[in-house]
Amino acid sequence: MPDADLMFRPADELAALVRAGELRSRELVELSLRRIEELDPQLDAFVDVDGERALADADAVAPGDPRPFAGVPIAIKNNRAVAGWRCTLACDLMGDFTPDYDHHAVARLKQAGFVVVGTTNLPEYGILPVSEPRRFPATRNPWNRERTPGGSSGGSAAAVAAGMVPIAHANDGGGSTRIPAACTGLVGLKPQRGRISLGPELGDHALVQDGVLTRTVAETARLLDVMAGYHVGDATWAPPPARPFATAVDRDPGRLRIGVAVNPPLPDAAVEPLGLAAVADAARLLEELGHDVVEIEPSWTSPTLPPLFYTGFQTAISLQIAFSGMIAGREPAREDMQAMSWAIFERARALSALELAGAGAQLQALMRALLAELDPYDAVLTPGLAQRPPAIGALDPDDDDDPLAAFYESGRFTPFTAGMNGSGQPALMLPFAHGEDGLPVAVQLVGRPASEELLLSLGAQVERARPWSDRRAPIA
Repeated sequence: MPDADLMFRPADELAALVRAGELRSRELVELSLRRIEELDPQLDAFVDVDGERALADADAVAPGDPRPFAGVPIAIKNNRAVAGWRCTLACDLMGDFTPDYDHHAVARLKQAGFVVVGTTNLPEYGILPVSEPRRFPATRNPWNRERTPGGSSGGSAAAVAAGMVPIAHANDGGGSTRIPAACTGLVGLKPQRGRISLGPELGDHALVQDGVLTRTVAETARLLDVMAGYHVGDATWAPPPARPFATAVDRDPGRLRIGVAVNPPLPDAAVEPLGLAAVADAARLLEELGHDVVEIEPSWTSPTLPPLFYTGFQTAISLQIAFSGMIAGREPAREDMQAMSWAIFERARALSALELAGAGAQLQALMRALLAELDPYDAVLTPGLAQRPPAIGALDPDDDDDPLAAFYESGRFTPFTAGMNGSGQPALMLPFAHGEDGLPVAVQLVGRPASEELLLSLGAQVERARPWSDRRAPIA
């Protein structure tokens, strides 16, 4: 049996070994399945694992397969359709719904040669930045099992950080790729709005983008090349890059003007000392690398901004709830979901179409002003999180006395991520330091609209100066 270290190798290197005949895809998939069997009972990262199907897919991969990631195991977040696998959204109402089609992001991953070994856990309907649904056990952080790996892509993050798979799918509607990356010491990119197709279900979305969780910026860049691009029927899409994203990581980004912002977008959020120290250290490093670094204080603390974002986010969640009711063949009811989900659904149903359209227009006006304010800077450096990853159970979505308390408290944990979903611009989460509590500490780089190339180039430069990918969680 191949050594477990293979699960910590870059996905393209693993594919090269398969392509050269030095390793069979079956051996890689068997290793991944063995790691899942050994470690997942301690982490609960997976919703479903199907070894028989994965091994059959692996056996179809032969030496010389030209696909860039042929034979490499991957996990898919359990809110995207994978033909023949349950898609649950971690909610009771979806039951055992099994789609007969692939989401476009999944289809592109399969076309690149990846072998799906399982699907991963998330909070109910992907709402909270912790992965503790009622339907499935809480997912735990491989660095400290008493803490969350974040959410909503927490299962994918735990799976990669523990070395159960070398790479995993994620998506981000308010930080759901970047938050788990920050909690578990991984790289997480929220691409530009419209960069990756949301079909076949949606033509576009104001907040959500798919992506991956990886160990290195180079892997993230290569996967963006795989997943990005127009699909017939997309209502909107981002302009294609001049060159493959993968080439950006080997290019010097040049001398950049970088703003450093530590004022949290939520006025009642306080940034922990570890986060502030990491940003200060990263700012010094960027200066040493030759960049012009200036402290800024963006006006993203407008009191009107959070309610407008919450309206859009909660409406998007409510559409998922309505979809799950359609799958179940009945109107959603309180007993079908956690108290927070029900409160969000009731709130959205009470909005008129005019109120919703007005909130969207106001949010985009504020985002346009923010983008103009940040435009003088090639990138903006922020803390990754404002607080350390909370303990399992700290955010309670089933508090009937105050069902939205966990939702609002979660914003104080993650105030630096959601704004980029509102503006649509790309943002990259990088592991940067290690706290005395044993958990990683991350920083975030925010780029101008459609500037993933420059963001990946800068992120790779920082990564070379402060390499992280060789660090492993204790459970691994």
